[in-house]
Amino acid sequence: MLSTYSFQPSDICTRLLNRKMKDKILITGATSGIGYEMALQLAAKKFDLVLVARRLDNLQHLKALLEQQHGIHVHIFAKDLSNSLQALALYEEVKENNLEVTMLVNNSGVGVYGEFINTDLQAELRMIELNVSSVVALSKLFVQDMILHKRGRILNVASLLSFLPFPYYSVYSATKAFVLAFSETFAAELEGTGVQVVTLCPGPVDTAFNTDAMWKTNAYKANKPIAANVVAQQGVDLLLHGKGKRIVGFNNWFVSNLPRITPDTIMMKIKKSLASQQGAKQ
Repeated sequence: MLSTYSFQPSDICTRLLNRKMKDKILITGATSGIGYEMALQLAAKKFDLVLVARRLDNLQHLKALLEQQHGIHVHIFAKDLSNSLQALALYEEVKENNLEVTMLVNNSGVGVYGEFINTDLQAELRMIELNVSSVVALSKLFVQDMILHKRGRILNVASLLSFLPFPYYSVYSATKAFVLAFSETFAAELEGTGVQVVTLCPGPVDTAFNTDAMWKTNAYKANKPIAANVVAQQGVDLLLHGKGKRIVGFNNWFVSNLPRITPDTIMMKIKKSLASQQGAKQ
């Protein structure tokens, strides 16, 4: 009796191609903070890496370190993603080097703290480019290749402030709310493609991201920043195995849910007090 099973050549070719393809993980903001720690941890798991940051010398040092310690291949690209045109150039250069990125970590980000009427407009426009425009550009470009191979994962780094927009972080909060909303809706659109989008939502992290002014706020006194390697460990697990979004730390999870049970006017007063510097008059 002849089998009624019908082979799908295109599916077979895709599976054979995927079997030969070793995962390459692209990480932006790879030479400091969460990105740096994720690079260390993924290298220890023997993943080949594509690392992106602004300073070439830092990238070269990290490349040499990881290749020597773990015997992996590391490709580096010096790009300033606060200009979204650099994101387009990055994708083109990755393709020119015949690198197939199977996982993308949109980690690069910056914050601006202070009263909106006094903060620097150009700094905020650069922040929007980095935190929003380049995330959108890299996601749109690299996902096309992932869909072609019917496999891939994208991790976008959002924030606790995606759920809790804080005064004095007005534009930053808005960019991270965008990242979360974009990631969740993008993930829904990709169902059935073999590509998944996940979102990491840390609270304060002990990195160079924090300015002196941020360290002086009541929020940092009440909710101590978590070590970057601990946050990165959660990010690596989410990238490789997780689904949806992940808030790092019980305190941050608890605080993120306060708006569900607290009236908006009271919640905003609480957030303003937390975002203010210690001892400041309200």
